[in-house]
Amino acid sequence: MSAAPGARRARSCEARSLVEQPGRRVALIADGEVSSPVIGKGVGGRNAAFVLACVENIVGQRIAVLSAGTDGIDGNSPAAGAVADGETLGRAMAATLNPGDSFQRSDAYTFFARLDDAIVTGPTGNNLRDLRILLAEP
Repeated sequence: MSAAPGARRARSCEARSLVEQPGRRVALIADGEVSSPVIGKGVGGRNAAFVLACVENIVGQRIAVLSAGTDGIDGNSPAAGAVADGETLGRAMAATLNPGDSFQRSDAYTFFARLDDAIVTGPTGNNLRDLRILLAEP
């Protein structure tokens, strides 16, 4: 799976922050909208796609990633976004889900909904940009 540009930036930020703060908890909070071209006919949006692109990069690590739209809407899905951590890939494999396949089909919502990791709020009536949070433990 090719990581989305936003996921590469998050990985780069994560690495820099962990190097600068060895042995300490790290929290990164970002806003704005990441680019996520639709390449398949699945269900999802840029926020869930961003988190899906992170799944293989954080496997086995004490890292959690959340991305959600403050308006409660993520593309053509009923979710606002998704959350993943270092154990998501293992749980996905146990459920016979393949993150790379889901990413190629632009089907991030289905992936996270099956794991109960989709963030579903319903429309909020607000639109203050998207929110991304990365938490890392040493």
